[in-house]
Amino acid sequence: MIGQVAVSPDGKRLAWILGREIHVAPLDNLAAGQRVTAATAPDQRCAEGNLGWSPDSLSLAFSSDCAQPGEQSDFYLSYLDGNPPTRLTGLHGDIDAPAFSPDGKRIAFLYVENATRPAGALAAEPLPSGVIGEDHIEIQRVAQITLPSPPNCHPPTPPDKRPQSNQTSCAIGLFSFITPPNLHVFEFDWSSDSKSFAYIAADPPGENNWWVAKLYTQAVDDAESKPRAVLAPTDITGALHGLQIAVPRWSPDGKTIAFIGGLMSDQGVVGGDVWAISSAGGQPHDLTPSRPTSSQWIGWGDDEHILSAELAGGNSQLVRLRLSGDRNSDGVATSFSAPVFSIPGSVGALRHGLSVTADRSLFVFAASSFSRPPEIYSAGPSAPQAAETSSDFPGLSQISHLNDGIKPAWGPTASVEWTNDNFHIQGWLQLPADYDPTKKYPLIVEVHGGPAAAVESRWGAGAPFSPSVFSELGYFVLQPNPRGSYGQGEAFTQANRKDFGYGDLRDILAGVDTVLAHYSIDPNRVGLDGWSYGGFMTMFAVTQTHRFRAAVAGAGISDWLSYYGENSIDQWMIPFFGASVYDDPQVYAKSSAITFIKNAHTPTLSLVGDRDGECPAPQSFEFWHALRDLNVPAQLVVYPNEGHGLSDPAHRRDVLQRTVDWFARYMP
Repeated sequence: MIGQVAVSPDGKRLAWILGREIHVAPLDNLAAGQRVTAATAPDQRCAEGNLGWSPDSLSLAFSSDCAQPGEQSDFYLSYLDGNPPTRLTGLHGDIDAPAFSPDGKRIAFLYVENATRPAGALAAEPLPSGVIGEDHIEIQRVAQITLPSPPNCHPPTPPDKRPQSNQTSCAIGLFSFITPPNLHVFEFDWSSDSKSFAYIAADPPGENNWWVAKLYTQAVDDAESKPRAVLAPTDITGALHGLQIAVPRWSPDGKTIAFIGGLMSDQGVVGGDVWAISSAGGQPHDLTPSRPTSSQWIGWGDDEHILSAELAGGNSQLVRLRLSGDRNSDGVATSFSAPVFSIPGSVGALRHGLSVTADRSLFVFAASSFSRPPEIYSAGPSAPQAAETSSDFPGLSQISHLNDGIKPAWGPTASVEWTNDNFHIQGWLQLPADYDPTKKYPLIVEVHGGPAAAVESRWGAGAPFSPSVFSELGYFVLQPNPRGSYGQGEAFTQANRKDFGYGDLRDILAGVDTVLAHYSIDPNRVGLDGWSYGGFMTMFAVTQTHRFRAAVAGAGISDWLSYYGENSIDQWMIPFFGASVYDDPQVYAKSSAITFIKNAHTPTLSLVGDRDGECPAPQSFEFWHALRDLNVPAQLVVYPNEGHGLSDPAHRRDVLQRTVDWFARYMP
């Protein structure tokens, strides 16, 4: 599996991550690559990543825990000249997302000082103690390292020896916080003159308040500078009111900040329209209204062009937006190029997006599909001519061969489309391995999380249930993208507001009918599973229909009314339900499985982490208890010390094994 991919600004070298190792090579000869590491012994193994090129392409910043294995990562700087890298920081906490200033004099990054857990809602929640909601709040801020020129290296200051002030000596240069301690920062971007930041932040706790985050700007060098709120979606009128914002990008001339705005259910899972606002504030403007796609990453080409990587149905594609007229007024007009590429696969590591050269002529990224394992590809005017053409990934040049010879053990996957309630819907159908159309096969329907997300064609997709395993075992697997998903435009994403479990379930059932009509599937052996929102849909669906012979609900939600007071991220619910549970309990009750629990007869396995803050374990307890009381076959498994995303490989294997066994028992 390929992690982050980073092309140097001059387009001559490429850095990439394999597992926990960093490799660098000439772009035209990856086989001549070398490993870059902070390890001091040949057999030392460290966790390394978080790549960032200097603007002059001469050095590479990265994170490593070599100094304190398994305990603390710090930033290092390598000049890629054969000399050991220089350790830049001696910190104590969680670090992420290094970014050089455009003038190359500083590196900014996200930092949670004295962190006890990774930032975000996926990690296991700490056990409750102290003053709830006030104690143990961990705040992510933007910090920076000022780099002297020429480099002047000296030993790092250990964390326990640092002065108690805002600035401390590091291995080279000076460490300082930029953003204040009362704002939790999620993303940031430098201005082109290196004097200011644009960033998205919210009041602590950050894991709950991202859904009401604001866009800020702040000067870097002025010690008296305070954050200036440029945009607060909760306070404005219009289409962006109450929605979410992500991926801030400052225009080269400093006059405009572009961002992605829309209805988003999870921080870091981005999709929406491309918006722009004056860096001085004002009214935001939708640059892609009614476009039937979901933008996932953006970057400025120049002051008149924005690059947008978007999900379009089942394809990942890159387009250029050309802006005409005043970018900061209603008079702005947008036109679109033909896609630079459009492929039925997934592009880039989700949080890193695409890597692009300084002149915006070359894009480099990892890509994969259900049938093609990950490789590194390039696109754009400066991309080398592909040595081989591929009908799967047209327009891309393959520049790595890290997975040559690896073939899928599962069956082929087809993109399927259908219409329901005047919505056009897309999904993926994985066929059984060694499919014989003269035989009848069982079908498993897997519903994705979110709901604002999408199943993309990606190698290894679908964890923790892994539809590829079910294909190997002789099942069809349908992964639909019903209303509420990304890929069909913002109106489609918003079509399930105040309607969870109704229109989206009808879309899914229509997809089942579609594949039953075209493939050799036994209609009496159809099962259902899902995690997170998919876990909710599983719990709710078995109270609405008896079409499913067996079900597995991972990290599900059975009762939206009690859930509102149990989860650690209740802010996400207001945009979807329209009001709090205390103001409109009925809208929550109508989408709760518990409301209709006496209709349930489907044997259901429930799985959850004991410290899940997003979908707390009591929701699974409540559902399991109700089924057991009604004499419906049910089982509940709780995984210790786990959050919403299971981290222990043994637990992930156990989830898969139990799911395989459950379907084999009730839907053989």
